[in-house]
Amino acid sequence: MKVAGKVAVVTGGGGGIGGAIARALATEGARIVVADLDAATAQAVVDEINTEHPGSAVAGGGDVSDTEVIRALIALAEEKFGPVDMYFANAGITGAPGLDADDAAWDLSLDVNLRAHIRAAQLLVPGWARRGEGYFVSTASAAGLLTQIGGATYAVTKHAAVGFAEWLSVTYGDQGVKVSCLCPQGVNTKLLFPEDDSQDGLSATAMKAVTEAGDVLEPAQVAADVLAAIDDERFLILPHPKVLDMYRHKGADYDRWLRGMRRYQASLQGS
Repeated sequence: MKVAGKVAVVTGGGGGIGGAIARALATEGARIVVADLDAATAQAVVDEINTEHPGSAVAGGGDVSDTEVIRALIALAEEKFGPVDMYFANAGITGAPGLDADDAAWDLSLDVNLRAHIRAAQLLVPGWARRGEGYFVSTASAAGLLTQIGGATYAVTKHAAVGFAEWLSVTYGDQGVKVSCLCPQGVNTKLLFPEDDSQDGLSATAMKAVTEAGDVLEPAQVAADVLAAIDDERFLILPHPKVLDMYRHKGADYDRWLRGMRRYQASLQGS
């Protein structure tokens, strides 16, 4: 799919990967609703986009795991630009790290990292299937293919996000609905490097596992990879190509992979 002239909604668009995707879409001629829980950050990205590409973007605030918020974002896009062609389910949280996470912590991670995708698809995909065109991009993580040391809720919900994206592609791919799933490792965002000690980022062990596993990419590079994958209509987006090798090794000998991950975890905790 070519993004020029398309109407897109990007969640988690107030910075990081979402903001970079919104900017890249505008550069390629798309029109975008930039959504974020922090409406001010979404507006800042929109102001930046519209300076370069006047009238290309509008901002929306709210919790994008809420069906009514998603419905409002779709309505905003339709009012300003026309029917939504593309939805980037990019908002995400790291969540609680271990077995001490209570039901509320699990529910929050499930809502943001998984159910937000499901609820958006429920509102958009049937219509896309009827008209024979649409594109759903899910931001998961390499943790959704491998795991996340020190991040139980993150690992589990990102696996679920990959699974839902797979199901969408299998179920609706022959009806014109395209699906891509973004699975990066380390990216230079507040999710990996929080600006304060609020513990909104990954745990210390989880952060070390990510930063020592490979290069930490800039969001703009990840956004470029996303647009290239959309152009190719490619399902799996891997800004860190070695993730595919690791995934193959995992599938080839699961027990060996688990033993290796336990050794890696021990090395992180001992250093």
